[in-house]
Amino acid sequence: MLYTTKGIVIHHFKYAEKSVIAKIYTEKFGLQSFVLNGVRNAKSKNKAVYLQPLSLVEINFFYKEKKGLQSVKDIRLAVPYTSIPFNINKSTITFFIAEILYKSIKEEESNSKLFEFLYHAFQFLDLQDSNYSNFHLIFLAQFSKHLGFFPQTNNLNSTTNLYFALQDGCFVNHQPLHQPHISPPISSLFLTILETSFDTSSDLKIDAKQRKLLLVYFLDYYNLHLSNFDNLKTVAILEEILN
Repeated sequence: MLYTTKGIVIHHFKYAEKSVIAKIYTEKFGLQSFVLNGVRNAKSKNKAVYLQPLSLVEINFFYKEKKGLQSVKDIRLAVPYTSIPFNINKSTITFFIAEILYKSIKEEESNSKLFEFLYHAFQFLDLQDSNYSNFHLIFLAQFSKHLGFFPQTNNLNSTTNLYFALQDGCFVNHQPLHQPHISPPISSLFLTILETSFDTSSDLKIDAKQRKLLLVYFLDYYNLHLSNFDNLKTVAILEEILN
């Protein structure tokens, strides 16, 4: 049956002589693999823009349940970005987040709340003129809600001398002895990130050294709560560009 759905491009790779296989997170069917025929021939160069990381597309395709590859009839940009493709800082952030999604999302089923979060987050990044150097940290914090391991921040007796226990995903007022943790004062910044939305991100005051350390801790936290999450290839580039 022929369906139309919005989607977010996560990853693609060459397939046969002139085609590609694209991993796209769709609004109606979750993560799906699509074969796009003829994309790599000379007459279809303009379609390459559809396959950039985190491109927001609309796909018309023949959905077949439990089939490994879905056949695309038509694909187009649903919301063209105005700044991400032309801004090296933003494009580096999108490459990093695309790899995070590739490592994290596996479900081939609809999740409207997750899709809406992603769809609007990337449009927010595209429209920001400044103050987006911490976007990836806020994204990792908010994304963890949808993955089911957002840290516990309720019922804190005090926000001073806080430690964050990475395995348990909670803040405590004493140093955890038998698990990796974040110590003060970085743990307080970690809590601040968790309590910050995209709309209030301009209020964050974090220097380059703190930003780099916070990213390490966020990735450690993800690695403890997701399987096969190691060996990210985009982290070094992200740190070099943003710091």
